[in-house]
Amino acid sequence: MEASVEDNSRAIAAAVLGGVVGALAGYLFFTERGRAWRRQLEPAIDDMARELNHLRGTLNKAGGVASEGWKLLNEALGETAPPRPRYPTTNQTSPF
Repeated sequence: MEASVEDNSRAIAAAVLGGVVGALAGYLFFTERGRAWRRQLEPAIDDMARELNHLRGTLNKAGGVASEGWKLLNEALGETAPPRPRYPTTNQTSPF
């Protein structure tokens, strides 16, 4: 019996969420004030997306620098990287 109460709660929550999303979409696309607000919001979203792309590039560069630094440190200390496994997957025991 409890499973059906939980299912009903989920169905009600999904219906309410769908109604809210639908009302918001209707407001943004079918009212003049919604379209004006959307036009103001779009440049801010574009700026945020551009900044996130710059951040991702910066993090990738930092990761590459850190990796290279560890490699140089290991070489300076005379440590080598662990040997690569002969077969690429754990289930493969033979190349044939």
